[in-house]
Amino acid sequence: MTEADQPRATETDETATGPAATPPKGRRGSGVRTVAIVALATLAGAVAGALALYGMNRLPGNAQAPEVTSAPAAEPASSKVADAACQGTVERARALAPLVKGDLAAFAVATEPRRLPPLAFADGKGKEVTLADFRGRVVLLNLWATWCVPCRKEMPDLDRLQATLGGPDFEVVAVNLDTRDPEKPRAFLNEIGVKSLVFYADPATRTFQALRGAGRGFGLPTTLIVDRDGCEMGFLAGPANWGGPDAEALVRAALAPSKASAPVR
Repeated sequence: MTEADQPRATETDETATGPAATPPKGRRGSGVRTVAIVALATLAGAVAGALALYGMNRLPGNAQAPEVTSAPAAEPASSKVADAACQGTVERARALAPLVKGDLAAFAVATEPRRLPPLAFADGKGKEVTLADFRGRVVLLNLWATWCVPCRKEMPDLDRLQATLGGPDFEVVAVNLDTRDPEKPRAFLNEIGVKSLVFYADPATRTFQALRGAGRGFGLPTTLIVDRDGCEMGFLAGPANWGGPDAEALVRAALAPSKASAPVR
């Protein structure tokens, strides 16, 4: 019961049908309406902020994403991608921890050996490409869509990162998930002057579903750093400034050869 609903101690002691049983006109009603309006405004602001930051659980921009079957309780999603062969990646990923700050403060460094599931998408000519095709290179895998405002803001930064560090040893693989008009993401990238990124698309959202099944695809943008063997070095759920010095330092550390591979003297 709110304070407005409680009887006032100073009211005249009269029967329920008497004048004192009814509060002064407008006082109680306007108070309740004010509280309701403030509550609705607060809720609307919170919802709008959440949607603007990170599209959770489905791809709402073009069409509803195909429904995903959750992993059984007895078999967590992480167990499906656990791979002892990736243990060395976890040890190398520890070197990234001191660099998780500033623009990349939300980046989560891998703490368990995880190999990403098979991922397939298409290049700009419609040819199927798989994550396995990038073996031997460190990959920054990014899932994005034109309806995702934070994703759109990230693209120039990702393009800058590719221009700075891209080459035989590293590539930014930005996979577009627009499900309807295939020309829309291309037109958007052209409009903002993206020059270095190779265009990749997955209108069927298979990559999103596969990563979600592995516990890594619950919204957009989603970004992962994958080592030369296809093992996860870390991931970020949400946007970041991938074109800044913090991101460059993090990726350079991911590119550094492991100490174990150095020749023994």
